[in-house]
Amino acid sequence: MSTRPMVSADELEDIDLASPILHAEYELDAVFRHLRANRPMYWQQPRGEQPGFWVISRYADVNEVYKDKAHFTTENGNALATLLTGGDSASGAMLAVTDGVRHHQVRNLLSKGFSPQMLELIANSLRETVDGLLLAALDRGECDAARDISAKVPLGAICDLLEIPQTDREYLLGLTAHAWSTDYADEPPEESWVAKNEILLYFSKLLKERRGGDRDDMVSLLANCRIDGHPLNAAEQIANCYGLMIGGDETGRHAITGTVLALIENPDQWRALKNGDVDLKTATEEALRWTVPSLHGGRKATGDVVINGQQIKAGEVVSVWISSANRDETVFDAADEFKLARTPNKHFTFAYGSHYCLGHYLGRMEVYAVLDGLRRLVGDLEQIGEERWIYSSILHGMSSLPIKITA
Repeated sequence: MSTRPMVSADELEDIDLASPILHAEYELDAVFRHLRANRPMYWQQPRGEQPGFWVISRYADVNEVYKDKAHFTTENGNALATLLTGGDSASGAMLAVTDGVRHHQVRNLLSKGFSPQMLELIANSLRETVDGLLLAALDRGECDAARDISAKVPLGAICDLLEIPQTDREYLLGLTAHAWSTDYADEPPEESWVAKNEILLYFSKLLKERRGGDRDDMVSLLANCRIDGHPLNAAEQIANCYGLMIGGDETGRHAITGTVLALIENPDQWRALKNGDVDLKTATEEALRWTVPSLHGGRKATGDVVINGQQIKAGEVVSVWISSANRDETVFDAADEFKLARTPNKHFTFAYGSHYCLGHYLGRMEVYAVLDGLRRLVGDLEQIGEERWIYSSILHGMSSLPIKITA
């Protein structure tokens, strides 16, 4: 319904790709088309006190950076928000910003929490959750898809995995929604820091409660596991609970809202879904490619390296733009079209390589459950108010999407 102004390629040198305001209030498709075609290895000059950084936009080059563990690290941060401001405080503790042997050890440990039995339980719970949310929205006739549906679907899944008490879930939802994004351009940065610290404090207490117990949830796994005979230290336990909570909630939430909007804006694809013309797993992959819940990934070069003929020097910050690579015309046919039957569909929404998102199971299950529920229960969708995009340089999604929904 709303049309955000399109930034032209001529304005490239004047914009800051690390700005949350830019991504919330403008469309950047033309900029990234220009970069892919003409400047795939683009160096954004420093902006005031903010350092410069590489912007990598082509699919093949993004793939090369993700695979190259020898020359790129996440231990200084995995997003521009931390890489350009001195690093990530969770470096070496949280899986997403840990490399080397410790990354391998902790990843193997956390993978045990995604057992087939647990995933089956979550899938059944997701179906019940989605059906309940959609039926409630149908009773009212209208709802805010972002707040009334999307926000509550992934929250249930990740909280089931962590076995968060029902009484605490809405509280955590309010915190995760403000940890890496804001609803308004002028929201004080203190809001984000308070939210992050509250989440860390919550899990510090929960880990103490689960220590020494015999439960099989992910929090208990972190609290009681041993690697080479030694328990994880407190920082690793808390940071990885935090990482699971944020990653498990944010990706699914924004993918679901974006999918609802895409179905409204592409009535032919809505009909294809409703008529059963597309496989739900295939449709899920296109929803994830199209919505791009994470705009970019970040790395720091640990040594001089050449990517696509361009030398990157040790110590330089590199950003790989998923939002651009997922629309690369050399990889995806009709890349700027939302096509639920698209196959193959090897998108970068969950990254690639050693830091491939551990929670990809949940993200896929959540989007699948919503598509399934919409196909079975909903007759029509209509946008009835202007959507509101979040302010973030890494997350891509909406905080509000008013819709009319009919059975």
